[in-house]
Amino acid sequence: MNIFHAFRDAIAAALPDAPPDGFTVEPPRDPAHGDISTNAALVLAKPLRTNPRALGEQLAESLRAHPAVAAAAVAGPGFVNLTLRPEFLQDRLADILAAGTDYGNSTLGQGVRVNVEYVSANPTGPLHIGHCRGAVVGDALANLLAKAGYDVTREYYINDAGAQVDALAWAAYWRYLQALGTTLTEAEFDARVPGGLQYRGDYLIPVGEALARRHGTALAGPNATPADPARWLERVRDETIAAMMETVREDLAALGVRQEVFTSEAALVRARAVERVLAELEARDLIHVGVLEPPKGQKPDDWEPRPQTLFRASRFGDDIDRPLRKSDGSNTYFANDIAYHADKIARGFTRLIDVWGADHGGYVKRMQAAVQAVGEGRATLEIVLCQIVHLLKGGEPMRMSKRAGTFVTLRDLIDEVGRDVVRFIMLTRRADAQMEFDLDKVRLETKDNPVFYVQYAHARCRSVLRHAAEAFGAEAVAPAALARAPRGALADPAELALIRALVQWPRVVEQAAQAAEPHRIAFALYDVAATFHALWNKGREETELRFIRTDAREETMARLALVSATATVIASGLAVMGVEPVEEMR
Repeated sequence: MNIFHAFRDAIAAALPDAPPDGFTVEPPRDPAHGDISTNAALVLAKPLRTNPRALGEQLAESLRAHPAVAAAAVAGPGFVNLTLRPEFLQDRLADILAAGTDYGNSTLGQGVRVNVEYVSANPTGPLHIGHCRGAVVGDALANLLAKAGYDVTREYYINDAGAQVDALAWAAYWRYLQALGTTLTEAEFDARVPGGLQYRGDYLIPVGEALARRHGTALAGPNATPADPARWLERVRDETIAAMMETVREDLAALGVRQEVFTSEAALVRARAVERVLAELEARDLIHVGVLEPPKGQKPDDWEPRPQTLFRASRFGDDIDRPLRKSDGSNTYFANDIAYHADKIARGFTRLIDVWGADHGGYVKRMQAAVQAVGEGRATLEIVLCQIVHLLKGGEPMRMSKRAGTFVTLRDLIDEVGRDVVRFIMLTRRADAQMEFDLDKVRLETKDNPVFYVQYAHARCRSVLRHAAEAFGAEAVAPAALARAPRGALADPAELALIRALVQWPRVVEQAAQAAEPHRIAFALYDVAATFHALWNKGREETELRFIRTDAREETMARLALVSATATVIASGLAVMGVEPVEEMR
């Protein structure tokens, strides 16, 4: 049961002449005000042509008759606060135990197809910790949306068109020549590369060696010197991209991320998808030739205005119109991205969510404008921006990876602390907030380490249940049996506080899914863990609150039901985060 849905229905039934929605039903900010607060009287007073306070009194009087309500009071200009009966809260444990980790599943997104695109790193090297945050946020968000009932597709957009992949091909070709034993120096080869050698990390050595095994000397000139690019560039580029994407998939799998769809930018370009969508926009007078104003911060005399092919982004909320073609006549990345998002809409998605790095913040408005234009109201685009991660070890920034050459890789991080720790920590801050990932702190066994604190709560629950199984038998402490146990003994404020934290879970799922904010799951689990640990510590001082008392079987079974429900909610939340719950701490 989602108690907030239940009371929304009760409020609607109490005010049958009012609109059935538009008001909030949520926990009050101050727990002293009760369990549920609603602004229904404030919102509905106008359509009902009455005073908010008077309507609040009417609503409170009606809700006092509800069997689950112990008290109903009007606060301020018309808020109604409800305090629920302990027995109603206690009975919710049966709901949790019956549902198992499916507790919190929702029909909120039923019938809505959502595309969550995340990572989408250029296939030019290993994934780094910035990609790691986006991968975790995107994957957890997809899990969250699925739990909330949405039809979710997880997608990776391969940026395999443009100058950067040609530069990658040249870098791989250098490693190929090295594998053949070229006598050229890196500086000599660099002088022959258009724009210079850009990717110098050791990760391309195996790629070059694989090219040498596959092609021998067929792609090289005499004595392992560079051949004409027309002879090798396309082949080396395609094979290198394939090798890099295999590495990307392996890195993501190590993080527990598996996307279902990989869409190639180059394939869209080859299929002339860009030309088709631009022609459609032009037919609707959404493309024109114009001259843009100088960018902010640039002096007018440094600005060289020239006519450009522009998308009328300003019609859809952007600050200015945006270029679609470069000075050489080729398409901008923006033009390709319009075609890609048009393709998503054509596939039937109505909610598009892109997870980007914070450095793409200036790209948000134009992309949302483009989706409005090509979607014509059929789809929305949300952007989740992930801020930078500062990695610390011994209080100092972690040194770069030798393999990558310029940055710390995702694999470095996983090898250092483990997949589950990485995933959990990446969700302990809002995505748009900068993060310090301290490798020493995540190993601490204190409440300041959220990974330990939450996992310790789950492990404690499982330990209690194992000891209870030894004392009473496994069947007696199975969830189905505990769901039937009398729960009236759970009357202590600390016990009721824990139940209140548990029954919040379905609401947390829906709220987080609507806001596209998976970090709320980590916050909620920390609150559940803190409340459980508080009860555990109270039981150490007050023996009558201990979870297992062989001389008080009925009270014990009630408390075991609470313990089992706590473990269930924590496991349900960790599943959304993509983290395995710990059964015992060693």
